[in-house]
Amino acid sequence: MNKLELSEEQFDSIIDLALAEDVGHGDVTSEALIPPELQGKASILVKAKGILTGIDVARGVFLKVDPSLKVELLIKDGAKVKPGDIIATVSGRVISILKAERVALNFLQKLSGIASETAKYVAKTQGLGITILDTRKTTPGLRMLEKYAVRVGGGKNHRLHLGDWVLIKDNHIIALQALGMSLKDIVIKAKENAPRGMTIEVETTNIKQVSEVVEVGADMILLDNMSPEEMSRALRLIPDYIKTEASGGITLDNIEAVAKTGVNFASSGSLTHSAKILNISLELEPQTLKLP
Repeated sequence: MNKLELSEEQFDSIIDLALAEDVGHGDVTSEALIPPELQGKASILVKAKGILTGIDVARGVFLKVDPSLKVELLIKDGAKVKPGDIIATVSGRVISILKAERVALNFLQKLSGIASETAKYVAKTQGLGITILDTRKTTPGLRMLEKYAVRVGGGKNHRLHLGDWVLIKDNHIIALQALGMSLKDIVIKAKENAPRGMTIEVETTNIKQVSEVVEVGADMILLDNMSPEEMSRALRLIPDYIKTEASGGITLDNIEAVAKTGVNFASSGSLTHSAKILNISLELEPQTLKLP
């Protein structure tokens, strides 16, 4: 599972938790109605345009429920899909297919939705020299999958976790200023105490803060909730060797204007927390249903 940046144990635990949540004490409807020996085939069908993501995760769900199922993947992650595309088929015990259906589709729809939303941001900023980033505003327990979906959509990952680099945010500043420290003091303290060679990024909300951070020498400056005009003024104060990130209120409507300011990165939590799912369904093929 290298492309997901998950170990097999992590991958299995995510699927196990999702199935435990959904199946509970068992699929009482299917168990009451479907003969356990009934065999058949189902197609997984796309019903909207987007970027497919999570097909290997869906396969893992079906095989976790029943290793005897045969899952044929017809389209790979990262492919552009459209209504009517069949992305996979699942053959075997119908009762097993139905038990896995919702969890497999939930992963597919959620991850494909994130990749599709990210691709829209990337397309809007094509050729403008900006990198689209996600944030840590992810579904608890699903961060690695959701950040994988951002990469499939053409974006890049911001911090995967708090240990990736130092990011001095508003509440850090509020807490330390209450102790009498200036913004310059805070950045200096971070540079002294952080692991050697670790990136130091500082969130700023106005020109005065930007000037202070430039003076003390951070590696990266986050321009938070600034208009494109404010960003442009701030960027004139920042030397090229300090990377810049726009964040806060970044949307599809303003991302192009943000990119044109010359900022290096733009991060948006909406890539993961507000992306609309891609409509995908599973449909049994009646002509394949049979009892042995």
